[in-house]
Amino acid sequence: MGAGRKTGKEAPPGLTGGSGRPDAVAADRVSYLTIGPEAEGQRLDNFLLRIAKGVPKSHVYRVVRSGEVRVNKGRAAVDYRLAAGDVVRVPPIRVAEPRPAGARLAPAEMPPILYEDEHLIVVDKPAGLAAHGGSGIAHGLIERVRAARPNQPFLELAHRLDRDTSGLLLLAKTRRALVGLHEQLRDGKVDKRYRVLVKGDWVNDRQHVRLALTKYLTREGERRVNVDPEGAESHTVFTLIKRYGRFSLLEAELRTGRTHQIRVHLAHLGFPIVGDDKYGDFELNKAVARADARPRLARMFLHAGSVRLSHPVSGQPLAFEAPLPPECLSFLKALDVAPL
Repeated sequence: MGAGRKTGKEAPPGLTGGSGRPDAVAADRVSYLTIGPEAEGQRLDNFLLRIAKGVPKSHVYRVVRSGEVRVNKGRAAVDYRLAAGDVVRVPPIRVAEPRPAGARLAPAEMPPILYEDEHLIVVDKPAGLAAHGGSGIAHGLIERVRAARPNQPFLELAHRLDRDTSGLLLLAKTRRALVGLHEQLRDGKVDKRYRVLVKGDWVNDRQHVRLALTKYLTREGERRVNVDPEGAESHTVFTLIKRYGRFSLLEAELRTGRTHQIRVHLAHLGFPIVGDDKYGDFELNKAVARADARPRLARMFLHAGSVRLSHPVSGQPLAFEAPLPPECLSFLKALDVAPL
């Protein structure tokens, strides 16, 4: 059920008012937050998770579904899109203790920023860091960036990378930028290219792979993807960069952006990504990840190395590159000396 549009959206007197700032949520009384332009178009659940840092997602969903959260005095679904001027009623919520004045995140907690202006941030995400929290992960990249920028009213992921994939990730600092980035991604106007090391002797210098994909859940509740003729259209272009004995280094160009697209396309063709714990060669992964392995690689070799797009607001052409992480470069150098 969506929230109704009503006029006269003033907060009841004597209760907390505000504009969606994190410090506007009270732990001992109901808060009424008036939505400003910086949160317009944001989903209700994402808005609540942002202003109630440290509160479990399950709790946020419970208070919305129970009707304790109201928008313009009416019940609202978790996927309701907020509008400027909406008044959100938030029940008492105990948020995480604020960071002491002047305190900063440790450098290891903040990913490298390659570009930033008033609309856009481009970061180089390390492998092993989820793009966002959830599914047992308390804090992902977006939570770290928000914690490092507590006065930034709007900050959202424009797209995602798998937890074990490193490389370029785009974040929007304004709703206008987010909408513009989503339009370019949807229309295939963002050129995203990855470096990927696979098991096997890749044959073609350049190969287009068009295999439709479908998502499903395992019995353990884990998300997986497989090739399915009835699934969503998926298109990847692979270019051979170099052969390393039993391995091949490829460039993968995404023409569509399906979940696990590169990983599933390669595994289906018989060229699993080295270190892929979902679709890879598990015996190989175990062998190269051993502490005494020479060379050693304890991660998936998939890296978002370059992105080309138009600035989502100005339209200016932008191009970004993130070099291969040291552990990937070391593995390739070792293969050069003594191929496996």
